[in-house]
Amino acid sequence: MKELRSLNKFLYKYRYRMFVGVIFIALSNWFGIFPAQIIRVAFNLVSENITIYGMYDGFPAQSLVYELFGTAVLLFGLIIFAVAVIKGVFMFFMRQTIIVVSRLVEYDLKNSIYAHYQVLSLSFYRRNNTGDLMNRVTEDVSRVRMYIGPAIMYTLNLVVLFVLVISTMISVNPKLTLYSLLPLPFLFLSIYYVQNIINLKSEKIQEQLSNLSTFVQESFSGIRVLKAYVREKNTYDKFAKESDTYRDRSMELVKVQAVFFPLVLVLVGLSTLLTVYIGGMEVIKGTISAGNIAEFIVYVNMLTWPVISVGWVTSLVQRAAASQKRINEFLDTQPEIQSPDVPAKEIKGALSFQNVSFTYPDTGIQALNQVSFEIRQGQSLAIIGRTGSGKSTIANLITRMYDVDQGRISIDGEDIRTLNLSSLRRQIGFVPQEVFLFSDSIENNIAFGLDTFTREEVEAAARKAVVYENIMAFPDGFDTRVGERGITLSGGQKQRVSIARAIAKQPKILLFDDALSAVDTRTEEEILHHLASVMRDRTTIIISHRVSTVKNADMILMMDQGRIIESGTHESLIQAGGSYFDLYEKQLMEEENVVE
Repeated sequence: MKELRSLNKFLYKYRYRMFVGVIFIALSNWFGIFPAQIIRVAFNLVSENITIYGMYDGFPAQSLVYELFGTAVLLFGLIIFAVAVIKGVFMFFMRQTIIVVSRLVEYDLKNSIYAHYQVLSLSFYRRNNTGDLMNRVTEDVSRVRMYIGPAIMYTLNLVVLFVLVISTMISVNPKLTLYSLLPLPFLFLSIYYVQNIINLKSEKIQEQLSNLSTFVQESFSGIRVLKAYVREKNTYDKFAKESDTYRDRSMELVKVQAVFFPLVLVLVGLSTLLTVYIGGMEVIKGTISAGNIAEFIVYVNMLTWPVISVGWVTSLVQRAAASQKRINEFLDTQPEIQSPDVPAKEIKGALSFQNVSFTYPDTGIQALNQVSFEIRQGQSLAIIGRTGSGKSTIANLITRMYDVDQGRISIDGEDIRTLNLSSLRRQIGFVPQEVFLFSDSIENNIAFGLDTFTREEVEAAARKAVVYENIMAFPDGFDTRVGERGITLSGGQKQRVSIARAIAKQPKILLFDDALSAVDTRTEEEILHHLASVMRDRTTIIISHRVSTVKNADMILMMDQGRIIESGTHESLIQAGGSYFDLYEKQLMEEENVVE
């Protein structure tokens, strides 16, 4: 229960609803024990006066006695029906309070988890897989909800029912109460043991179902690769194997469940037999009436389901505690990137790196080593180099996805760690290397960074990214839905939509991380031509592996193994005849070969 204590704040929040729910539990059980007492009175009335009916055999008064008995029994039946309806009404309100509270807590907990997801740093997502993060906000929260709702409700119901029923039974006959309830502890222990086996096997089934779902999802996502390599038969065989495992585990569970209900019936039947036998002996002694036997049988049956539910409730609590432990560990995780408590501030765009070094915490790979450069407001900076030279790391540090290990990054002379994080990122238009589009319309993808926008603004951004004509070629134009991760668009179209998204923000700093890698040289030149007006008066950083992309920048940095090995304009670097010149000649020859 230690892990579940963190839920107390939610229970306190909805304490009035919970209190009302407890009242409804008490009222429903209070009316629940009335039928047993009415049955006792009715049974005694019939058994004690049946001889009177026989005494009038052959006399007209016998029909009158029959009518009186019939009316009395009918009255008792109507009373039992009315009490059952009242009990049902209170049970309805009981569920409408406690179960609704569990749904409200589920809502609050999911919102808390999702809100926490938003503030965690990028390194957290590199350490955790998406499936595990999804399970915490879905499967784990659902298990916690089952604790807040059914587990607490049935536990309170069990306690109230036991107090009312057992106290009533003891007041009638303590000895009969003892023998009537004797099998119930064995029933509880047996059910608890069987329920644990069922839960263990259910967990294995759920795990296998997750594996099966993951396999199917990957098959569907990679269907083009699967077909291209003619692996349909092989994939089907693997699926059949996973399905066989799921079937076998399900059959094991069914076999255990087949024992469960007969075991319950046997022990409940034993309790009924003891009640009739011991009760009959007590009737002979004159300590109780025959109606008390019927009353006790009803009480025993009333206690059967709550006792059966103990094992299930215990399982719910255990599973909820395990899930809440996972949730607590996640909620206790603090983001490495913290925003200082300072007001938002408009930046101009002057950028400076001063002896910046950085090592990725999850891999231990040093990405930058003593990197220094400056770029004034409105200038353009290009960063070029081979894969793994540290180019994208610079983009991640400027946007504060990570913080530097050593050195200092400044914007307008201020350390970016002293700036309001949300304000900083709002003023940076970032086009990442790995383009991600949401399963939404093209218009909403382009306007993603805007709180309010017009179609004209979206179209203007699309034109500057040279994707307007492509969009208008679709039947639905800007209303075209791009599908999961933008699968309906080509690589170049996705990159240009991503560029349009950054342009639409009208940021102070434009950051392109290899944003033109998927377009041909001609389209690249057209995009750069249109971007010239966008880049004017904005600080622009272009990261690329192509010389053709960066040659017009005010300053070019050539990087290798996390260091700046050359810097200058395109002309000065060509004249220097170093690594930049070698890369330029190599790419020029490749382009000539392609043309030929």
